[in-house]
Amino acid sequence: MEQSGTSTLLQGAVQDLATDVVSALRGGDHVRMSGIETVHEVEGSLDLAAVRVLGADLLLPHVLFPTPPDPAALAVFRKAVEAFPPGADTPPTVKWSHWAMSRTLRRLDTPLPAAPGAPGASFEDDDAEPGADWLDTAGWQVLTHQLAVLAPLAVPGQECAVARAARRRPVDVARGFVRAVRRRDWQQAAGAGRWLTLLDGVPDTLGLEAGLDFVELMGGNDTRVALQVQAARVMRTAGALV
Repeated sequence: MEQSGTSTLLQGAVQDLATDVVSALRGGDHVRMSGIETVHEVEGSLDLAAVRVLGADLLLPHVLFPTPPDPAALAVFRKAVEAFPPGADTPPTVKWSHWAMSRTLRRLDTPLPAAPGAPGASFEDDDAEPGADWLDTAGWQVLTHQLAVLAPLAVPGQECAVARAARRRPVDVARGFVRAVRRRDWQQAAGAGRWLTLLDGVPDTLGLEAGLDFVELMGGNDTRVALQVQAARVMRTAGALV
């Protein structure tokens, strides 16, 4: 019972953070993490785990617009990277999530001093990409699921093995998007749709823009769905302006 309660609290914390990100994506403003004023408030709290779950998307508005991150949000983000280093037996998607978070810190180029006794502020050791060979041999259903989990990697100019795997298989990702919609898996559909926004060779018959509108509508109050859809819109608009 206690584990179930903790899981529910974590899901709520993730949804709250996603709400802050969606608001920033819609307004072009800083991500202001609700109820968190300093990094010290997240010591041992669910908030730190929630940041890790949301991953690099916490700072997505500052990558897409770009705007300087709020110092409090950046400090918590950095602490989440330091607190959860991947191990040798860590699943590939978790390794890639960690890599994406570390890359986001480097991309924003805003180093912070390390706390006493904490790992250093440099993330050079995290620069090496994890392996992604499993994506090349995955069926289109598995590929779409994995890409949806790794949706924070779907940003303009992100050159990595996962992005290259997605670019090689736009039709498979489109098939996965349709399947996710039919299965009413709105989070997977939203993540796949975000990737499709960046891919060439997507079938015109897919109707991606209308499909994403439908996914957002059916996703209801799931702010993680709204985050992926809004990210896709921002990237689509930016691409149209180029």
